Parts: sequence; C-alpha cells; structure tokens
Amino acid sequence: MRSDGRRPDQLRPLHFELDVNLHAEGSCIVSSGKTRVYCTASVSGDLPRWRKASGLGWVTAEYRMLPRATDTRGRREGDRLSGRTAEIQRLIGRSLRAVIDERALGPRVVNIDCDVLQADGGTRTASINGAYVALALAIKRLQHEGELARSPLKGPVAAVSVGVVDGVPLLDLPYVEDAAAEVDMNVVMTGDERLIEVQGTAEGEPFSFEQLHSLLDLARVGVKQIVAAQREALK
Repeated sequence: MRSDGRRPDQLRPLHFELDVNLHAEGSCIVSSGKTRVYCTASVSGDLPRWRKASGLGWVTAEYRMLPRATDTRGRREGDRLSGRTAEIQRLIGRSLRAVIDERALGPRVVNIDCDVLQADGGTRTASINGAYVALALAIKRLQHEGELARSPLKGPVAAVSVGVVDGVPLLDLPYVEDAAAEVDMNVVMTGDERLIEVQGTAEGEPFSFEQLHSLLDLARVGVKQIVAAQREALK
C-alpha cells in the first residue's frame, strides 16, 4: 500500500482550474495531489530576432518555484537560474513546441509561465500538463477574436512521473516516494502516445530493459488519463 493509499497504477487526484488570470490569454492552476502550479500563456508579436523573417511563430516557457512552495523557504530566483530551473523550463518549451504548427501560429510568440505554488513531487510534469491547457485556452481566444483561422495545435501533450520504489513500479510519485525511488523517470508523450522525452535515472543499482519497458507502459496508462482530463477541462 502506498503512503496515500493509491494503487501502483493510479494517478493522484488531478484538477484544472481555468481562467484564473484576468489578463493572460490563457491561464489555469493545475493540481496534482498536493502539487499546485499556476500556468499562464501570454501572446505577443515580439519574436526573437532570429525568428522574425521566418514567418514562423514561437512557444517558449519559464518556470519558477515560489519561495515557500516547499517545507522550507527557498531563494527567489531572478535571472540567475539554477541548473534545475533552466533544465525544467527548457523541457516545458520543447514539450509544447512538439505539438504546435509554428507556421500556422504565425509571427507571434506565446510565453508560458509556470510558477509552482506548492510542491509535493512531479512539479515539472504538472507544469507541462497545465501549460498545455493554458496554451490551448490562448489559442481558442485567438480563434474567437479572429486572429487565427484554424488552431495550430496538432494535439495534446502530457507528462507523468514513474519510478521504482522497494522493487515496485509506481505511477505519479509524490515527494516521499520520489525521494526513496531506486529508479526515477519523467515521461512526456503526445495524445496519440508518441514519445517526446524520457528522463530516467537509476538512483542506485542500474535497471533492466524489462523495468524500463514496464515503466513506459505505466507512463502510457497515466498519460492517457491526463489527456482525458485535459480534454474534459477544455470543453
């Protein structure tokens, strides 16, 4: 039995609260268990210089952990990012760009901001899940306002953590399980079950191909449920 009573293949309770920001083109708070992330999508025409003549749009992301998101107060990060923060925000941006047609988006930038309000494991995966919802809301708004003739979104993207704890493959790890995991993995997938990124690490003993495949199968189960929750929220 897991610490929160879930089955090994069961997600934490997942909820998307939409339109939480009056000004942003798209926004939500995603709650995954006790982890809560505030996501906004802001649209502008301020393309990077290297992108301006291409006719293509751009999606980029920033990620921050707010100072009291964890059990002790952390340092507020400014422009000098920790390696972890820089890695996570690049991951969020890559994940979203994998499911958007940049030519159909046109010469505009969508800036995604993900701020962790409360952390209990899986902040990067929750950020991706909420960021997609915020992006989809922003695209809907652009379509409603006549700025886009069609949606540039190719489909949804979702992410989930998996790991091995005490020899058992588990889905969607909270912090207490993540800290004790023998194998820790984050998986990002499209709605049609294609892989975007797999980040897997053995924290002690190396793991086998059989364990890798079982974790990927478990992640696929979780992503399928997350995509269904995203689609339900966006109705």
